[in-house]
Amino acid sequence: MRALAALLLIVACAKPLLNEPVGQLFEVYRDTTIPIASKAVFDPARYLGTWYEVARFPVPFETGCVKVTAEYALQDDGNISVLNTCRNPDSTVRSTIQGSAQIVGPGRLKVSFPSVPFGASDYWILWVDEGYRTAVVGAPNGRSGWILNRDPKIPVDRLNAAREVLDFNGYNVSKLMEVPQ
Repeated sequence: MRALAALLLIVACAKPLLNEPVGQLFEVYRDTTIPIASKAVFDPARYLGTWYEVARFPVPFETGCVKVTAEYALQDDGNISVLNTCRNPDSTVRSTIQGSAQIVGPGRLKVSFPSVPFGASDYWILWVDEGYRTAVVGAPNGRSGWILNRDPKIPVDRLNAAREVLDFNGYNVSKLMEVPQ
């Protein structure tokens, strides 16, 4: 209980960017009556490496974060290490969080962070382009979603394709915010 109280205090004190929407802790961004599907043909080895978060649905734990990166690497136990880095507008590191992901199905991961008291979360890869340059990630409960890209700048055609994938999976893309890189 103390850990939850500490997390809520941190979230409440987070400084948002000017005009940044701040998602509520349990806000839902998708119509959960619409079926959601992970990528059936997914190659975890090609997913490893650094990704830039180019768009996200507002979540309290990322309030004020820009130039966000996610780094994935294979661990000895077959799981995937996760390192998320949030930066300030001047590019200095604001915070990092380290965890691991277990593959639980095609394009489906359970991600956990030891410092977060909520346990493992569903992290579904909804789409990755053929070259593994752009990815769309979501959660069946609709409380989170991201567009990731291998480069800080995403071509308009892939950004539009990623938005269409979110829309197809029931997400309200009008709530999607682009993340300054």
